Amino acid sequence: MIKKTSNNQLQQSNILSIVVPVHNEEETIQIFYDALSNIKKQLTATIHYHFIDDGSTDNTLSILRRLSESDENVHYVSFSRNFGKESGLYAGLQQADGQYVAVMDVDLQDPPELLPQMLQDVQSGEYDAVGTRRANRKGEAKLRSWFSEQFYVWINKISDTQLVDGARDYRVMTRQMVDAILSMTENQRFSKGIFSWVGFKTKYIPFENRERVAGNTSWSFWSLLKYAVEGVVSFSTVPLTVITGLGFTSFGLSLLSAAFIIIRAMVNNNSVAGWPSMVTIILFIGGIQLLSLGVIGRYIAAIFLETKHRPIYITREEK
Repeated sequence: MIKKTSNNQLQQSNILSIVVPVHNEEETIQIFYDALSNIKKQLTATIHYHFIDDGSTDNTLSILRRLSESDENVHYVSFSRNFGKESGLYAGLQQADGQYVAVMDVDLQDPPELLPQMLQDVQSGEYDAVGTRRANRKGEAKLRSWFSEQFYVWINKISDTQLVDGARDYRVMTRQMVDAILSMTENQRFSKGIFSWVGFKTKYIPFENRERVAGNTSWSFWSLLKYAVEGVVSFSTVPLTVITGLGFTSFGLSLLSAAFIIIRAMVNNNSVAGWPSMVTIILFIGGIQLLSLGVIGRYIAAIFLETKHRPIYITREEK
């Protein structure tokens, strides 16, 4: 059972910790910071920034150092290498010191002007979290948009953990919910699923899709595809069930085929070569076997990585 955290509760009660994972974002960090500064007066809490530098190779870390020197509420953690956004999110939630915690992207695709209302809704006690979702995918490549939509359709069909279509990581959460998320120490992380799995009463605010304010995204089509596979493996065993069904189907068809050959041989002893059909059947069954081994192997790989108990991230520098 997850219990409410009471340590330093009085000091934390008026703090909103904003977790911001960054990777090669030298062009956007200052713009993001300025945008948040413009809405400070609308917030009913003091902002603490927690930037997580995910092994950037540009001037990201230098900019974070400068911001931290000029603003005592700006904190950062720099990884020893690139561990991925999921590790960045986990590290940021660990570092967050406020009673309320927000997760945002630095490229301003997450509208800062929604933050005051999100915080007020959580502070009211009616909701444990207020998240956001894209009302549309305007400006996104059509093929990429179609794959994103299909992912949500199918993950919700094969998983007991339901995901909101277009949901962003951008959200404000209570300390209790953050502690629940941190209690899940799995190495192979899929935060969208984890946010949903822990439960708690959540409200979603829709907004129009936005382009990055500057710089280029580090999310390619293949990295998003890999991320989707992680989500399926983490929150559904249906692919393994499908493989079992394919195995039973293939076995049943082979029995019917054997019966047909035996009966035909007894009625008419003329054997037909049938090499094309035989090769087709062999290739079909071989393809199913390889596909099945691939899916099973992906689950075994996840188990293998978890059993190593490697740290989710390694810190090189922090302040």
